[in-house]
Amino acid sequence: MTLDLSQYASERGIKYFMISYTDLFGGQRAKLVPAEAIADMQKDGAGFAGFATWLDLTPAHPDLFAVPDASSVIQLPWKKDVAWVAADCVMDDRPVEQAPRVLLKRLVAEAAKEGLRVKTGVEPEFFLISSDGSVISDQFDTAEKPCYDQQAVMRRYDVIAEICDYMLELGWKPYQNDHEDANGQFEMNWEYDDVLKTADKHSFFKFMVKSVAEKHGFRATFMPKPFMGLTGNGCHAHISVWDIDGRINAFADKEMAFGLSAQGKTFLGGIMKHASALAAITNPTVNSYKRINAPRTTSGATWSPNTVTWTGNNRTHMVRVPGPGRFELRLPDGAVNPYLLQAIIIAAGLDGIRSQADPGPHYDIDMYAEGHLVKDAPRLPLNLLDALRAYDADEGLKQAIGAEFSAAYLKLKHREWNAYCSHFTQWERDSTLDI
Repeated sequence: MTLDLSQYASERGIKYFMISYTDLFGGQRAKLVPAEAIADMQKDGAGFAGFATWLDLTPAHPDLFAVPDASSVIQLPWKKDVAWVAADCVMDDRPVEQAPRVLLKRLVAEAAKEGLRVKTGVEPEFFLISSDGSVISDQFDTAEKPCYDQQAVMRRYDVIAEICDYMLELGWKPYQNDHEDANGQFEMNWEYDDVLKTADKHSFFKFMVKSVAEKHGFRATFMPKPFMGLTGNGCHAHISVWDIDGRINAFADKEMAFGLSAQGKTFLGGIMKHASALAAITNPTVNSYKRINAPRTTSGATWSPNTVTWTGNNRTHMVRVPGPGRFELRLPDGAVNPYLLQAIIIAAGLDGIRSQADPGPHYDIDMYAEGHLVKDAPRLPLNLLDALRAYDADEGLKQAIGAEFSAAYLKLKHREWNAYCSHFTQWERDSTLDI
């Protein structure tokens, strides 16, 4: 039964709804709708000019309507008279196929046809920085190895605890918060869920973290590599696949190596098979490749992969299998679109199952120290252009995720790359002015 948002507003004292959708670049777009008007919006959607956001549309296209999915509604814990609700994009009474949430819902349905229900947990990392973005917010956070720093996390207790309190209130079951491996960096974890719910929570989490940080006079950034020499922001995804009822882990088999069933191994095979193309989605910005291909950081490790390899419980590879029936994809970074992250995992994994993809050999070595010994594993793309070219060349993945989305994404991302290349940088001035 669909939740009546008008009644929801009346019962909770809500004055406004934020009808929100996420565009191709991960931008969160919203209209603030008074509760008195939400009934019509729930039926027909809120109107947007799609060209004004990062979608492959023109000013001549008709109105884009963001139709709220009432099952996703969240009353803002820090502003109780406002509720946020994720929306699906519709144009001319048809779903907009390139819209990330629409795309994810289609792939969820495809997995369901195969009797599979994908669940994930995400680990978004972020920095708390000064309001102008120039430095980390805590001048005393200077340790060479700051990960799990007790004093540093307590100096930002007011921010971290407020966010965690809100997640507890929302029923997300958060279970740990910590200072991460870079100065000024944090990670907060909550319980895994079905991919659409995880994507909605991930999207809302970014909005919530930024809002609470601003309230305390700081700025939160999920940028992959905001500071030279410091570990970048990852967004590791823990993936498990269940039967359609969500009760039996379809990938768990204690008799098999790593506790991963034959089907689970082919799903992993799809991830490995498409890894270089996958990066165009999981690492979507120019800055992303400064994390993947970073030199040694001040803490001693980047904690990010640069080679397409997998392993058991070892954090130096692109994929690790820490326990039976699940694996961790360590490739995504903080800039990843919450909906496209889940969509690309399903698309690559389903293609792996259908093609009986072999993930290849696993390696038990420390890739940071001994990676040079692995001669036949592909390196991940060196930059966004290489990733886009790898994606464009991967016809199987483009077909699995959808031709209309792929064409739109590639078009806009190539335009972004060209804009970056035409930008004159300080490095060029410093390095070539006197040549």
